Amino acid sequence: MNHLSQSRSSIIFEREGDSLSILYWGKKIGNLGSDFEISIESALARASAHGGLDAAVGNLVLREHSRGWSGHPALRGHRSGVSASNGFTVKNLSQKDQTLAVEFEDALAGLEISMTYTLTESDILLMDAEVRNVAEGDYFLEHFLYWLPLAEQADEVLDFYGHWTKERQPQRRAIGYGLTSREGFEGRSGHDYTITQVALNHATGFRHGEAWSLGMAWSGNNLAHVERLIDGHKSIGAGEYLLPGEIILKKGQSYKAPRAVATFSDRGLDGLTNNHYTWIRSRSNHITKKKPRPLTLNMWEAVYFNHNEDGIRKIVDKAAEIGVERVVLDDGWFGSRRDDKSGLGDWVVSKEAWPNGLGPIIKYINDKGIEFGLWFEGEMVNRDSDIYRAHPDWILQEPGRIPVEGRWQQVLDLTKEGAYNHVLTQVDAVLSENNIAYIKWDHNRHLTDPISDGRPVVHKQTEAIYRLFDELKRRHPGLEIESCSSGGGRVDLGMIEHADRFWTSDQNDALERQQIQRWTGLVIPPEFLGTHIGPTISHQTHRTHSISFRALNALFGHAGIEWNICEADAHETKVLKAYVEFYKKHRGLLHSGTVVRSDEVVGNSYLYGTVAQDKKEAIFTYMQLSTIDTFGPQLATFDGLDKESVYQVTVVEALSSSDFMQKRGPGWWPTVTMTGDHFAHIGLQLPVLKPESGLLFHFRAI
Repeated sequence: MNHLSQSRSSIIFEREGDSLSILYWGKKIGNLGSDFEISIESALARASAHGGLDAAVGNLVLREHSRGWSGHPALRGHRSGVSASNGFTVKNLSQKDQTLAVEFEDALAGLEISMTYTLTESDILLMDAEVRNVAEGDYFLEHFLYWLPLAEQADEVLDFYGHWTKERQPQRRAIGYGLTSREGFEGRSGHDYTITQVALNHATGFRHGEAWSLGMAWSGNNLAHVERLIDGHKSIGAGEYLLPGEIILKKGQSYKAPRAVATFSDRGLDGLTNNHYTWIRSRSNHITKKKPRPLTLNMWEAVYFNHNEDGIRKIVDKAAEIGVERVVLDDGWFGSRRDDKSGLGDWVVSKEAWPNGLGPIIKYINDKGIEFGLWFEGEMVNRDSDIYRAHPDWILQEPGRIPVEGRWQQVLDLTKEGAYNHVLTQVDAVLSENNIAYIKWDHNRHLTDPISDGRPVVHKQTEAIYRLFDELKRRHPGLEIESCSSGGGRVDLGMIEHADRFWTSDQNDALERQQIQRWTGLVIPPEFLGTHIGPTISHQTHRTHSISFRALNALFGHAGIEWNICEADAHETKVLKAYVEFYKKHRGLLHSGTVVRSDEVVGNSYLYGTVAQDKKEAIFTYMQLSTIDTFGPQLATFDGLDKESVYQVTVVEALSSSDFMQKRGPGWWPTVTMTGDHFAHIGLQLPVLKPESGLLFHFRAI
């Protein structure tokens, strides 16, 4: 028996003859002790029911049908129609600290599988696997999936759906018999992507209950399963979705499966979130260890393709006035790119758009103490471009057929050395010739025909973009890369190792953004998530929001602005300055604290915040999304503070709503002193808020 255990979770493995099963995954179990191993194994040994096989198998790691497993296997493949049944034996197994390494072999099939399970100090379970062909002849791999057992009390599943401008919408439903699947084969993780799949009890909320999650650290095709079998087994699984013929292993070749990331929480969804945040922030290359996240102004919704230097200078002047730290010039600076129908793929500064090159505008921006960033979409190409006319064979396509277009563009085949080097060389040249600290890298269509020389290549294409990002960073130390894919179409646990920021969504409507940001933040820390103040009238929904509501929405992330701020009136400019000042002062807390999302709010409202690790400070936001359910004010309680400490809470009036539906405000307004226990259980009466407005609270221990 092998036991991996950390502060709040355990996973226990059992040798069943020459196979390996997972006996338990969930809440921390104390030291097992050799005296109890046999007792535990016998306590969980399954009865053999009438009508079934003579042997009742446990939660087999590889779930082979040959051993009596009746659900989905971990491995599926064949050798031109034979060797389709597997029976792996444990060749070697070792444990060092909280890492288990195991080698499996199937001599009949000529296969070996290496797997490692590492339970980190943050209770994140990392799983890695490699499948090797050790026999003569080709092995056609159809899939390799990671599976983990679920407890009986896990009776619901939470996953996500979405589309452009409405990513990561939650859906929660009962786990029924059979297979519940979410599959994505866009060639990227996608807008409709389940960033992690969560099994949970029906009573689990943000602050309480048990939850088990499993997701892939991968930016290509993907799948997520929850399986409940009639024999009582219940499991959660995930892996890369492989297209037919995508992985064919010759003798000596191997397939390295993308990493899987899992965790258990007995502290609700917030526990799941904070486990992920702690793990991600512990990495040596984490972005906040480089420097604080700069307040960013992106030009897209300010100018679109109208790159008028005088107009841009005016925006930069206003940006400097309010304290912006980074300005990003978006699409339209290169080639013949005056609209979205041509020029994509020709990464040379346009003499038509920028007669004097980018140097003068970059110097103008830098002289004001502001970094400069630039937009690219290197994986895509317009057919109306110099590069496509020279190399029409450099796109992903089924031979003899041009794929359907999206935004008038095709996908460049980065698995071809010439295409890869073209992108790397041209992007590298622009970065070398100019002082560019940051690039926004877009990906505005999914892959409909991800075929290169007749074979599917999503796996190789995904590895190519990882390699390209890493090489650009190697050549340009300090360069930061934002992953954008029509907004939030490539936000995943794989890209965090290669990019420094995600554009959470092209949706800049603050009301729509609340849900998108809430659920994207389930596993991705706020310092990764671009959250901007959009225009007064949203370009996506044409809805109008106050500057206060837009600022509060954008604060809890890598904050920024996407708006022609020259249009801001005196009041909006004042709030913008307050927003920038508050963000700069408190981003250290916003990007390091423990997440708290309240279950105790009434009506369509959100109450959420971040509490410092030492619990001496906290920032909370209350967002009233629609009209309140009661005729009168709401009561808010604030969890996560130290029970015994005394806190002074102050409403940050410079950013909070000031327009209420009331004759008289609450008696404590705008500051009061109580203990953490008081705030958690007695709470505060709120003013009567109008819909689509909010409040910002700052707590300090005294």
